[in-house]
Amino acid sequence: MTAERPDPRAARTRAKLGRALFEECAERPLAEASVAAVVRRAGVGRATFYLHYADLEALAVDACADIVRDAVDALHAWRGTPDPASPPPALTDFFERIAPHAPLYRELLRPGGGGPLGLVLHQELRDRSRRERTLAGAPEPELVASAVAASFAAVFADWLHGLIEATPERIAGRVWRLLVNLHRTPLP
Repeated sequence: MTAERPDPRAARTRAKLGRALFEECAERPLAEASVAAVVRRAGVGRATFYLHYADLEALAVDACADIVRDAVDALHAWRGTPDPASPPPALTDFFERIAPHAPLYRELLRPGGGGPLGLVLHQELRDRSRRERTLAGAPEPELVASAVAASFAAVFADWLHGLIEATPERIAGRVWRLLVNLHRTPLP
């Protein structure tokens, strides 16, 4: 049985819709955006939009999913024994790249790490962390992976909403120390 290859036309359409949404949300909050405005910017029909997404929030979460992958990759961009004093450069870069679409991310990622984007971030980070801990033979992979995912999602969301004041470099260092310590905490 062969794996079904993704349709490049569908991927192009979703990318066009995502770009159009980012353009629209640069001018107004997601709550004030409309499907009509997004499809007009994307140059696709309304029916095409609904073939891919149930609503604008679903498009927004999909369009912002790259930030989730970037966050997960940035947190795992180290080799060997992690140094709590030196976060991976990819983590600092991640926090620095947030600014252009921060208002949209804030609408999808609520303080404390909730919201539709927070759920995706938590799930993907938990799954990756659990997998890596399991492969390394580290104790309590499910527990630590949940703690890492919840901590990162909450701190990231609170920083994004201005509840934690720090430069991208400083928040990357603080988050890194927190997560390294969670991984090192002895468990009974």
